Amino acid sequence: MAESSADETGGENIPRFEPNYLNSQVIHVESFRKLWLDALPPDLYSYETNPEEVEDAKLAELLELPIETLNELKDICSVNSLRSHPDDSPVDQNVVPSDPKLACLRLRKRRQDYRETLVRDTIGRHENYSNELESAHKGLLPEDPTSVIPEGEIILSFNIIYPVIFDRFKHVRAHQTLQVLGSQKLTELRDAICCVGDLQVFGEFSNIPDATPQYISKDHFKSAFFYFEGVFYNDMRYPECRDISETIREWAKTHGFPEYKTAKMEDTTFYELRMKIGYPYYYCHQGDCEHVMVLTDIRLIHPDDCRDRTLYPLLTHKHRVITRKCCVCHLYISRWITTNDRLAPMDPCLFCDKCFRMFHYDAKGNKLYDFQAYVYVDPGVFN
Repeated sequence: MAESSADETGGENIPRFEPNYLNSQVIHVESFRKLWLDALPPDLYSYETNPEEVEDAKLAELLELPIETLNELKDICSVNSLRSHPDDSPVDQNVVPSDPKLACLRLRKRRQDYRETLVRDTIGRHENYSNELESAHKGLLPEDPTSVIPEGEIILSFNIIYPVIFDRFKHVRAHQTLQVLGSQKLTELRDAICCVGDLQVFGEFSNIPDATPQYISKDHFKSAFFYFEGVFYNDMRYPECRDISETIREWAKTHGFPEYKTAKMEDTTFYELRMKIGYPYYYCHQGDCEHVMVLTDIRLIHPDDCRDRTLYPLLTHKHRVITRKCCVCHLYISRWITTNDRLAPMDPCLFCDKCFRMFHYDAKGNKLYDFQAYVYVDPGVFN
């Protein structure tokens, strides 16, 4: 339901269509960190302290038992004590009875039978991929001691949504999940976001397919901005950068919205931001390539996290997409897209490099008929 209220920046009677149960209130990141550091004892977030030992000590104190007795109880009540087979002959957990009685075993048996009909290597690769990014840097320490992240640092997790949600997508999909440190600049997150729009090559190259330029869009169009809680943070690191948020701010003025503030992305750390957890924010680059960003978590770093500062922003999830194959051979990944191509089965049409040249040029490389050709960058390059 819409709520009419006065905005902090001066706007009045502006409806707010915001379901409050989906996101938190505005949080100042640096204040959040200070409050937790004041409330928590250092042994809970210290690298030197073993959290399991601290928990055992507190439990022993609560039960008024010696720590040796508690450890003995843990061994007796351990899951390992429930085994029905000798320790020297561990049971094969992958073997399911042929006629299981439990519902969970019946489901597992059905899945096991299905897996046997598929390629073994493919199944293993995709099952392992779901957790490999999260576990790849778990507890990793840097070789250089100066690169160790100090205790009490804040980690923020962002979901970066695809710039275009096609009709066939029934749910919003996160393209990437990135973890950043509170002390990092906004430009470090901007550089870590991967988008196929940054790899595009502009121009029509049907007459000179071998003369495609070496630069990509990210090298040529460097302007970008983040939008967080009424402030546009512009990337102004290079002389050719422009304030591309100016158009939005001018439009807002003419439509009665409050005046938005601006700041430089390269001068702002995440500690300085005010954000809501679970609330969609905005990232724009390449002029009109727009991404929704959702802050999903703010927390203190703990010993199990990667403690190498040089690896942050840290990629913890990446959505795998199906590559678009050539419409002729259906084998190789597409490298060209043509329009006004009278011999193509569709318009526009995708071709791999080999089929593109064989289909449109003679043995000497001369163009056979009129059409337009553009370099195509497949989203599967990020797989």
